[in-house]
Amino acid sequence: MKVMRLLSSLKHDESERGIFHLGRALVKNEHTSIIISSADEENDLVKRLKRDGNIYHQLYMNKKSWLSLLQVAPLRRLIEKYDPDVIHVHSRTPAWILHLALRRARVKRRPKLVSTMYGFYPINKYSQALLDVDTIITVSDSVTNYLKKGLRREDLEPKVIKRIYRGVDTRRYPYRHNPSVYWLRHTFAEYPELEHKKWLVFPTIIGNEYGQEWLIDILGNLQEQFPNIHAIIMDEDYREGDVAHEDFRQRSNTLGLSERITYVGSKRNDMREWLSAANIVMALANEPESIGINALQAIHLGTPVIGWDQAAFSEILQPLYPQGLVKKYNAKALCKAVRNQLESVTRPEMTNKFTMREMIEQTLLVYQGLYDQSLAEEQAQADAAAIKKIKKGLSKASKSIPESPYVKIEPADKITKVRLLKDTTKTTDAKVLETKVLEAKTADMKATDTKVLEPKITQITKPADDSKATQDNTE
Repeated sequence: MKVMRLLSSLKHDESERGIFHLGRALVKNEHTSIIISSADEENDLVKRLKRDGNIYHQLYMNKKSWLSLLQVAPLRRLIEKYDPDVIHVHSRTPAWILHLALRRARVKRRPKLVSTMYGFYPINKYSQALLDVDTIITVSDSVTNYLKKGLRREDLEPKVIKRIYRGVDTRRYPYRHNPSVYWLRHTFAEYPELEHKKWLVFPTIIGNEYGQEWLIDILGNLQEQFPNIHAIIMDEDYREGDVAHEDFRQRSNTLGLSERITYVGSKRNDMREWLSAANIVMALANEPESIGINALQAIHLGTPVIGWDQAAFSEILQPLYPQGLVKKYNAKALCKAVRNQLESVTRPEMTNKFTMREMIEQTLLVYQGLYDQSLAEEQAQADAAAIKKIKKGLSKASKSIPESPYVKIEPADKITKVRLLKDTTKTTDAKVLETKVLEAKTADMKATDTKVLEPKITQITKPADDSKATQDNTE
């Protein structure tokens, strides 16, 4: 089986897409893995893919860029070269390029198409390319419900939808992982205000949809009860022109909470250490979250997570850490959940749900199912063509046979049969009557004597003599 995957970038959300793990699993199962993305050939991520046995090609398919349309012809040539059985698209721009490339592609068998919806994409023309596929993979039940509702609203045909949760690599995020002493010393040297504090880690950037304003409510209400409480935000301390960022900084400064907040930057490769060292990981997104990968990683590390009871956070915390769910969407309920956790620490239990292995296995099953379906369709077409050829040969053979010299007797219809039966009945009655008359005459003749019979004979032969005499007279 040949699987081709199209991505706009390799750097974006690798933990959510499992690019490397899925490629390694395909190669391990003796399949062909082809990856097409915009990353440069010298990129470390590309080298890692090639080292695992994947085939890599670079095409610039940047998001929402008209220049990406220039890659239609190169992608068509790659499709014709490899003739993949399954093509998996991970974003909307590569999906559009794929559909345009397939229009004139010369392939033996049209490949099966798979797309993944990683979020609550609007159901519009731009997203249509992700929907015109054989199977849609969604990352959570909330996305599945959103998609089905959108399809019904737009009167679109129902699609084959398969929900596959994003998974965590448990080898990279082992349960109860502790940061190294070196990392702690380096962190305290860089951020001395973090030492001997209770960390509330906000594992995302500042934005209107991410809910950073709830940290002000938590710090303001709990700073007297917990003087060492401290918030850590995975974002830069200043971003020019960002209204949400500026508003948050002004509010925290006005309330005197700026000393309780530390910004550690968004581009870090030590997220695992921050999540494992945290006292609580906050999941406070105002908008419904589709994946919640940071909260999921923290759960696997054994770190408590507190988040709203909605969308992906609800789907993750309900089975794994229900005490971290905040049912009511208000500051009072949120502060109560944080207070309870800081007073009596209860860590999530070790789990084998939401793992990378489970995600890869389910994705491979989707690929295999589509591949088997493609083979079955090809076999059905071959069988139909063979039957058609046989019928055509039989029709030609029947035309070449000479016509028979015997007269073909057409079967009589129902009316003719009835008439024949009636005529046969009449004929039979007449014959029976004639036979009875002859038998009666014979009986009469036997009953009379010879004297009586002679005159009768004379009478019978007399006309013959008369006719003869008449003839003589005429002469």
